Amino acid sequence: MKELEKPLRTERPEAQNIPVDARNPQNEAPQPLLPKQQVDELRSRWTTIQTSFVDEPRRAVKDADALVASATKQISDTFADQRSRLEKQWSRGDEVSTEDFRLALQQYRSFFTRLLSI
Repeated sequence: MKELEKPLRTERPEAQNIPVDARNPQNEAPQPLLPKQQVDELRSRWTTIQTSFVDEPRRAVKDADALVASATKQISDTFADQRSRLEKQWSRGDEVSTEDFRLALQQYRSFFTRLLSI
């Protein structure tokens, strides 16, 4: 019975001993993984799938699998595009200043924070 009295932990165990500022150096809120319009569309599709479960459970599970695969691909494509844009900022050859590198590193930090927030 004592186990039930322990408070629930909301953080991942591996993040427990890392100071807050080290996890997110500027305490910036991670940006959404997908644009609001895409998120709303995915949620709408999920609601439709969930509602269809009563009449067609097999079809609902199949559609849920396809929706999760689609959402995963959209997130992966979003991160790949962002990473590509970041790389173009600093890989221009000798024309890159220290300030350009500093800004690129800040953007990578923000990008990395978003990746770890999943």
